[in-house]
Amino acid sequence: MTESVQQTETAATDANEGLLDLIRAFQETLEGLATSQGRVVATALLLAVLLVTVVVIPAVLSRLRTVAIERMGAGSGSWLQTMAAYTPTTFRGLLLRMAQFTVVSVVVVSFLVVWGITDVAAALRPFLADRDPTLVPTIQTIVLIMLAFVASDQLQRWIDRFSTALSDFTEHQEEILLRVGQVTIFVVVGATIFAVWSINIGGLLVGAGFLGIVVGFAARQTLGSLIAGFVLMFSRPFTIGDWVAIGDEEGIVTDITIFNTRLENFDGEFVVLPNDRVSDSAITNRSRKGLLRLTLDIGVDYDTDVDAARELARETMVGVSDVVDSPPPQVVPKSFGDSAVVLELRFWIDHPTPPRKWRAVSAVVRAVKSSFDEEDIDIPFPQRTLTVRDESSATERPRGVHSED
Repeated sequence: MTESVQQTETAATDANEGLLDLIRAFQETLEGLATSQGRVVATALLLAVLLVTVVVIPAVLSRLRTVAIERMGAGSGSWLQTMAAYTPTTFRGLLLRMAQFTVVSVVVVSFLVVWGITDVAAALRPFLADRDPTLVPTIQTIVLIMLAFVASDQLQRWIDRFSTALSDFTEHQEEILLRVGQVTIFVVVGATIFAVWSINIGGLLVGAGFLGIVVGFAARQTLGSLIAGFVLMFSRPFTIGDWVAIGDEEGIVTDITIFNTRLENFDGEFVVLPNDRVSDSAITNRSRKGLLRLTLDIGVDYDTDVDAARELARETMVGVSDVVDSPPPQVVPKSFGDSAVVLELRFWIDHPTPPRKWRAVSAVVRAVKSSFDEEDIDIPFPQRTLTVRDESSATERPRGVHSED
């Protein structure tokens, strides 16, 4: 076992020495251009390489990919589009960025060597020849961070495909799921990086737990709104654009965050409700079904044929454009009023909003009133009938009233 370890260390040392020799040879080649003319020419070449790497190559690759999709990937089910859909864009971008970073680094180092600013071999010797113990953890940390960004990108692509497949998956739910997933990924990667550097996170966890208790007591209402916000995001009693009544407040939902819900009432005012208050209140969603039933009371004279008036009002509401045909309008005799038989007009509107509601109510009132006038059906106003039981008592002076001559 010891011999195997020694052989591995010897091989690593030989590889490092070989890399140092290669770097030294490259440096000697560049130092051969130490004349003024050579430096100018080398600098121009390095700038040209940098321009080609950073600008020209990405543009050429993008154009080639576009041409390949146009010529080879015609049709929505082509293998090229399918491969592009399931290939992580981060991998392609990561490879390109790594190549660009490598070329830029080589160009910068070459520029420094050509102009005699630094000695690359001497600078890298402590890391390669002396086996600096921080080199491997640094490389592992860089790889883990890259993997975290790749996983985050793949999570976003998966959530996008998932939300596209489900028509009732809202943007807020998509954002919440993405943020929770990203936090989970980076927390796991962060803990792994701590383990790579042999950092004991036990003390950090104890401190975080104590801090969480303190924050929980100090911000109970805020945390309550936060938790209620998550519940509202996924239970979805309403969405943006719905006409809702929450407790004593009524209006159109304009925004839903993890802390509060914003409404615009019918006076043009914006009302901000904490989510914990929203979750504790009765919620009436007038837009969820897509239909809303409205009712109006109308009275007819006691001498009127109630059935005829009822049928006339129903036929009139059917002809109103703002009233839907299904469910059909109804007229129900409701009660005996002081001066009239009260009929309840029931009708439905679609895509309910406050302007559509009042427009439909106004149209029904005008149409029914016009139809009743044409058929001489009276809509009585409040009346009082006075009846005297004993005519002689009407002239009798009330008791307790005295007159003076």
